[in-house]
Amino acid sequence: MAAILPAARAAEAKRLNTLFETVTGFRPVMWGPSIVGYGRYDYRYKSGREGTFLATGFSPRKAAFSIYIMPGYSDFGSILARLGKHKTGKSCLYVNKLSDIDGDVLAELIRAGLDDLSSRWPIKSEQTASIRTAFWTKTRSCDMSRANRRHP
Repeated sequence: MAAILPAARAAEAKRLNTLFETVTGFRPVMWGPSIVGYGRYDYRYKSGREGTFLATGFSPRKAAFSIYIMPGYSDFGSILARLGKHKTGKSCLYVNKLSDIDGDVLAELIRAGLDDLSSRWPIKSEQTASIRTAFWTKTRSCDMSRANRRHP
């Protein structure tokens, strides 16, 4: 991934990788061509829909980092209020650059997301570094149609 990113964005992606590895204890695994995931979970909804997805992760997009906290941010308002400059989608947090946010608060948010997720589904470690694409081909990366809120 570092080969396709500008130097500054690649350096920030390395910092995020270190943070995610430290907080989660999981090794990174690519989910598709640009999403770095840490841990995974198998889910099954009452509707019968089931699948596997990353427990948490990020993508170093051109305009901003997309940070994925599953199953979403609805219960983390007090943490988000202390994070710094960001925008949120349904399960995505958008950060232009890491200097805009407090890294310790991001670590707290990642941990809170994992705790919330593990209360619903068991979180597992990825056994291989294979590219995960099944989920991504069926869904959009973030649902921004409902929520695109700016936070100072």
